[in-house]
Amino acid sequence: MFFLMENLHHPNKDAERDRLRATHRDWVKSGGEGLCSVLIGSALWDADGGAIGHWGVLEAETEADARAFSEGDPFHAEGVVRQLNLTRLADGFQASRISERMTVSG
Repeated sequence: MFFLMENLHHPNKDAERDRLRATHRDWVKSGGEGLCSVLIGSALWDADGGAIGHWGVLEAETEADARAFSEGDPFHAEGVVRQLNLTRLADGFQASRISERMTVSG
């Protein structure tokens, strides 16, 4: 199954986000140590270019796995994330159009 993950951050968390960025990227590369695969994602910015969150398209066996991945992300575990939204995508989602996944298969 595919899910759209949207994480909105607490305001004024730039220092924490900067401190956690490398471990966040490692989490994404590992798919949360195998919980899912991240197809694509990026930061979310406000109109002035300030970071307000991040999003991703996940492939997971279950919604519980997608949620465990999302909640295990260092940004979430360390309190940067204020709101997590997971939305299942249509069964016909064309994942093959994304040529290079962010999660590296082991």
